[in-house]
Amino acid sequence: MPGARVDDADEDRCVSEALADALLRATDAGHLRTFVSDLPTLPMAPHSRNAGVSGRIVGVSDADKNNDLNNHPDKDPSAAARREADPIETARANRTWWDTEADGYYAEHGSFLGDDDFVWGPEGLREADAGLLGEIRDKRLLEIGAGAAQCSRYSARQGARVVATDISGGMLRHGADLNQRFAAASGLTVPLVQCDATSLPFADCSFDAVFTSYGAVPFVADSAALMAQAARVLRPGGRFVFSTTHPIRWALPDDPGYPGLTVSSSYFDRTPYVEQEPGATTYVEHHRTLGDRVRELTAAGLHLVDLVEPEWPPENQQVWGGWSPLRGALIPGTAIFVCDKPVS
Repeated sequence: MPGARVDDADEDRCVSEALADALLRATDAGHLRTFVSDLPTLPMAPHSRNAGVSGRIVGVSDADKNNDLNNHPDKDPSAAARREADPIETARANRTWWDTEADGYYAEHGSFLGDDDFVWGPEGLREADAGLLGEIRDKRLLEIGAGAAQCSRYSARQGARVVATDISGGMLRHGADLNQRFAAASGLTVPLVQCDATSLPFADCSFDAVFTSYGAVPFVADSAALMAQAARVLRPGGRFVFSTTHPIRWALPDDPGYPGLTVSSSYFDRTPYVEQEPGATTYVEHHRTLGDRVRELTAAGLHLVDLVEPEWPPENQQVWGGWSPLRGALIPGTAIFVCDKPVS
């Protein structure tokens, strides 16, 4: 099976049952796929000191300060800006960012996310309450942009046969560590595959559901290709669900306080947000409008059956980057797209 390898391949029942026919058309599009056990040997790029938590976006008031830098980058080679970024630059930067930020991300958000829980976003909406995937027992599931695969372990506890994928070796290392504790406690585990979400190494119609919670979608340059890949690996009648930053947030500064309630950028400005250090791009996030997302999904042959905008519950007093109780009470922070693949 050239081009795709998995963790726990010898022991895990899920591999023989869920992957034996799924990993039939592994293709290499230039993005690394490797055994999780091999990951410590991979080269790591310099740490991005500019980057913060997932969901960093910039308004015009911030971008204006960097407009001159786009034309004269020698003035400050370490800066954030709104500028174009192609798929290769985006994939390289975000893989590096998540590799280097994996430890800090888990330390900061691990308790909120849980090691085997399924949270759709900073508001705290859980799959156990929302049921957006429907009945998953005995179903084959694929998580893209899985990070440390917390949602996949939750799904495995519910009786699903799950495969978790991510572009970041650093995040999958955490997933492998959590798998060990999970296996000791439950007797279950989740296969981990490192790959780009726009080039999935799985056969057509391999899974009953594909999902991601804040993973992959805003971190690839060609999100339409991601939607097409999700549709390809879904069986007819299958479901694709993903959560991402609500597009309206791109019109506002990424501030959890009152400045984050003032429109400062065009909602229709799809220019990527890019962080860079001397000689390297360290983080890229791409914006699409709600209409863009609907068009991407329908172009992939999917039907949008629900668009969930979770309200901020009063008991949630945490601040997560630009997400906060103040902003959450007034505007949506998360959009969850629930889609089905037609039977015919």
